[in-house]
Amino acid sequence: MGGWGVQSFKKILTGWVISLLRGCEICPCDSGNPMTTGLPAFRFYFLPRHPGPGHLTELRSRTGAAAGRAGRGWRLPASPLRRAPGGRVVPAARPPLASSPSPRSGREAARRRSGSGGGRKARLGGGPASRRLNHGTMPHALWTLWVLGTVISLFKEGAPDQASSLTCDPPGICDGHSRSLISIPSGLMATMKSLDLSNNKITYVSNSDLRGCVNLKALRLGSNNIDTIEEDSFFSLGSLEHLDLSYNLLPNLSASWFRPLTSLNFLNLLGNPYKTLGKTSLFSHLTNLRILKVGHSYHFTEIQEKDFVGLTVLKELEIDASNLQKYGPNSLKVIQNISHLILHMKQPAFLPEIFVDLVSSLEHLELRDTRLGTFRFSKVSTNETKTIKKFTFRNVEITDESFNEMVKLLNYGSDILDVEFDSCTLDGLGDFDPAMDTNKDVSKIETLTIRRLYIPHFYSFYDLRSLYSLTGTVKRITIENSKVFLVPCLLSQHLKSLEYLDLSGNLLVENSLKNAACEYAWPSLQTLILRQNHLRSLEQTGETLLTLKSLTNLDISKNNFHPISKTCQWPEKMTCLNLSSTRIQSLTKCIPQKLEILDVSNNSLSSFSLTMPQLRELYISGNKLKTLPDASSFPMLLVMRISRNTINTFSKEQLDSFQKLKTLEAGSNNFICSCEFLSFTQGQPALAQVLIDWPENYLCDSPSHVRGQRVQDTHLSASECHRVALVSAVCCALFLLILLAGVLCHRFHGLWYMKMMWAWLQAKRKPKRAPQRDLCYDAFVSYSEQDSHWVENLMVQELEHFNPPFKLCLHKRDFVPGKWIIDNIIDSIEKSHKTIFVLSENFVKSEWCKYELDFSHFRLFDENNDAAILVLLEPLEKKAIPQRFCKLRKIMNTKTYLEWPTDETQQEGFWLNLRTAIKS
Repeated sequence: MGGWGVQSFKKILTGWVISLLRGCEICPCDSGNPMTTGLPAFRFYFLPRHPGPGHLTELRSRTGAAAGRAGRGWRLPASPLRRAPGGRVVPAARPPLASSPSPRSGREAARRRSGSGGGRKARLGGGPASRRLNHGTMPHALWTLWVLGTVISLFKEGAPDQASSLTCDPPGICDGHSRSLISIPSGLMATMKSLDLSNNKITYVSNSDLRGCVNLKALRLGSNNIDTIEEDSFFSLGSLEHLDLSYNLLPNLSASWFRPLTSLNFLNLLGNPYKTLGKTSLFSHLTNLRILKVGHSYHFTEIQEKDFVGLTVLKELEIDASNLQKYGPNSLKVIQNISHLILHMKQPAFLPEIFVDLVSSLEHLELRDTRLGTFRFSKVSTNETKTIKKFTFRNVEITDESFNEMVKLLNYGSDILDVEFDSCTLDGLGDFDPAMDTNKDVSKIETLTIRRLYIPHFYSFYDLRSLYSLTGTVKRITIENSKVFLVPCLLSQHLKSLEYLDLSGNLLVENSLKNAACEYAWPSLQTLILRQNHLRSLEQTGETLLTLKSLTNLDISKNNFHPISKTCQWPEKMTCLNLSSTRIQSLTKCIPQKLEILDVSNNSLSSFSLTMPQLRELYISGNKLKTLPDASSFPMLLVMRISRNTINTFSKEQLDSFQKLKTLEAGSNNFICSCEFLSFTQGQPALAQVLIDWPENYLCDSPSHVRGQRVQDTHLSASECHRVALVSAVCCALFLLILLAGVLCHRFHGLWYMKMMWAWLQAKRKPKRAPQRDLCYDAFVSYSEQDSHWVENLMVQELEHFNPPFKLCLHKRDFVPGKWIIDNIIDSIEKSHKTIFVLSENFVKSEWCKYELDFSHFRLFDENNDAAILVLLEPLEKKAIPQRFCKLRKIMNTKTYLEWPTDETQQEGFWLNLRTAIKS
């Protein structure tokens, strides 16, 4: 609902109802002025029929403090509305709100509204005449109340729960930045310690929004659209330490906001369109304030004497006074101690006055975004102690003339001075005044830092000889990214006290370096940084620097030294060398053997075989090493950083071989998480004292199922860690299983079952039983050789010589010679109408009888017919039949079989039954 919350809208609707009952007129707004609460093309006016001077105040009190604010609150019309013919609402002539109309004029206006076709209206209150209710007033009022209730319910359902837009962690740190919030969420709890609502669309802070945040320590409301804060909005924030109201739309600042904030130590008011810091001191009660940021790049125009009253000690003060037009005398002098002042000023008109006020209370002056072309500084006589230790000029435009004035300004610094130029422009030719009488005072500069200096007329620039006399006591010089391609030999010789020189990011090559490092140049230089220049030869660079007798630390990283020669010369005292990011692929004896610190990170090294007996620190990260270097080459090594290589593993023995190693960084490698590696790393609690990046950067690369897991948290299964034992156990188990299977096969005739299965499969592939016309025999006789006398002399005679005769198939007579016996058996059974089994003790013991019975058994039950005829030649117990013939045993239990009688008188009946069975 725009800048309004649901509660605010409910207050407004309540005021609407009250106003209606008290005789207010409720009219829709012109559709061209949509209400900022989000209701399309409507604005509601609360206007009594006879408004007086106090009605506006009463209306604001009923609808919240936001009512009446431009752009988001309620707006009173300049004149009441009347209903024109046709029902259209138009403005009517009315006196201004400041004067109350007479009852007569009110009645005349009412008559005009009534006469112009207006609808029925209720007039409650006023004179006796106004107490009379016109016809239809009550239904209209009831209808209005019903509409209000409906709107309230809709807003209850449709209003988003902005508190849900916050994400809070258990300590009470709540983040709601960049959530497009239009108001401060409701329901904020006392458990909140930090609340970030920056970069939203909040426009209003009421005195109830933060009432529950009694323990809040940090509140960030920067980069919103806040233009109004109620007087007591921060009343309950007595514990608040950090408040950011920067880059909002606050046109004025109120001291009542900050009066309860006695614990505040950080306050940011930058970027708000106020012109001054108020009529009274804003910060007099903020005794704990240490960091203060105020001002605006355009609107803030005046610094007043009372602005900083009450502030005695500030760690940092930032003032954006880019458009400063007036500075009250001694405005900043009231602050007794300022560690760091950041001053944004486009023009330096008030800089001398400000500087005089701060000369005895400021330690670090930082000037930003200033054009010093017209800067002039007159000598100031002061007996106060000079406390300024550092000057910083950031994004400042300097000319030759203003540089001379700046040198005068530096005279008022302390004895040890640090001067920094960052992203400055020197619009001149270097034609500085060689006869400056302040040179002797400026010689106290010890540190000079120049970064990203731009000189438009670079190729016409002088050689700076006029400044050589200022450099005698400088100990530290940094000139970065300023396109320096040459340092004159004479200047190098004047820098007799120089101990530290950083020329990173420039255009130096070997020849220009040779001119700079000439004889007697930089006699005290200990640290030289030539990072990211255009050096190509490591051998020539070393020879050039031989003149630097005191040089101990050399940084020539981010140059291109591939390939490197086999031998080189270096300054005798050099103990530290940085060759990182120089594209070298191998190391030779060009590297000095006496080094104590060597950095060869971010190259393409696949091995490290140098012997360096004095090396204490080795930095070799970001290469292609597969194993740790040999410890015997570095007996004194204390620190080694070897992360981001291709190391797969390392063992306890390897680490123990580095006897003096105290710090090892080996993370971000391709670790193979073997059982041995995991056992070593997880079983050494003291390992974390050596591995400084343990365990976050130690991740498994293989096996694949644990890739990405931390080594500390990885656990492999027993099968992966004891593979040999597992294979042995599996082989033993398999052997025992085979042995057991053999015993079981022998015990339960498993071999026989396999043979039968094979034969049965062979038989299954043959066609089904031949049709009746293809049968060759009436019966196939399966019998034991010991029973052949009975079969051949009795059965054959009785059946084949009977009229009509039966044709029997006997293996002795009818099997095809040379054919596999199994095939003979199967074919004979298939070509026979019946199969006669002559059962006896001999039959059970016969192997071939078993086969014949088996195949007949399979065929019999595969085709679901009763082709088997059982003939018991002699009494046979069922238990004598093998268990594997379960179907046969079942037949003997369920069907009739023929039994050969020993009594001759019964034998004729036997043959009759047998012939009948064969015919069936």
